[in-house]
Amino acid sequence: MQDQRFDSVPATIGKGAFAGLAGTVVMTAFQRFVEMPMTGRKESYAPADLVMKLLPVAPKGKRERRRLNYVAHFGVGVAWGVGHGLIAKRAGVRGQGAVAAAFAAIYGGDVLANTALGLTKPWQWSRQDLIIDVGDKLVLAETAGLIFDRLRADAGNSRVPTT
Repeated sequence: MQDQRFDSVPATIGKGAFAGLAGTVVMTAFQRFVEMPMTGRKESYAPADLVMKLLPVAPKGKRERRRLNYVAHFGVGVAWGVGHGLIAKRAGVRGQGAVAAAFAAIYGGDVLANTALGLTKPWQWSRQDLIIDVGDKLVLAETAGLIFDRLRADAGNSRVPTT
């Protein structure tokens, strides 16, 4: 295991942001090419709805709302990656332990926040809705965790010992 002192908080945030961005790309591809064709689910505008609830943003038309949705979708994914990195660093874990800890904290917070804001009612979700939501987010969490761990390992291997 890499010594936790080697990662500064800014480095952890940067690695987490990159891992979250990459994880969001993989999750989006999974949604578009696997999950949505299998389930028949249409595109979700939950990320745009979240931004419109929290900020004074009101897209004028479909195109602007879709653009906002993509920006918010990737912004949330980057935040997941940063959260993963900070949780992994703080807890001193990596691999599946870090993915599990980050997923529990971040997914739980995501559902609670969206419920508190009146954007979702998870108690009304069907079993399929729950499986889709958890499955898509697990793809993000697993990918971000894998990439984050790889970035940390690469950084640890590239260090030159000091005398």
